[in-house]
Amino acid sequence: MLRAFALAVLLPGAAWAEAACAPDRVDLRWDGGRESFAVEVADDGQERAQGLMFRTELASASGMLFVYDSPRRVSFWMKNTLIPLDMVFADPAGTVTRVHSGAVPGDLTPIDGGDGVQFVLEINAGLAEKLGIAPGTVMRHPAIPSETAAWSCNG
Repeated sequence: MLRAFALAVLLPGAAWAEAACAPDRVDLRWDGGRESFAVEVADDGQERAQGLMFRTELASASGMLFVYDSPRRVSFWMKNTLIPLDMVFADPAGTVTRVHSGAVPGDLTPIDGGDGVQFVLEINAGLAEKLGIAPGTVMRHPAIPSETAAWSCNG
């Protein structure tokens, strides 16, 4: 712990990098910014179907990361979802391809993520715009294979 503190003081960003790539966190970076979210991972059919339904709140630095076995066209809806969300769609490299802002609770209108999506991060509505998360942003997480990652857990 002391080493991480010393690195943070001596080398800005070093401690942040050391803490990255935990299974319960997803890191994002873009021109002019970076952010880390505590996440629950939904990586099987039942977990993806449940998502964030029936929850009344989501902590500001939290989210849910949907992980698919291979790239595909994905579509989401807000049935039984009680909190407004931003959906951040990413390709197999973890590069954001599309952001849907402000999904409306209970809305059954399909939200198309597009083709080639392998990861979807759901966060509180308004955060993507506030932080500057947009297409081209890259994410890292242990579920994104290092050999294909735009931003690897290895560096």
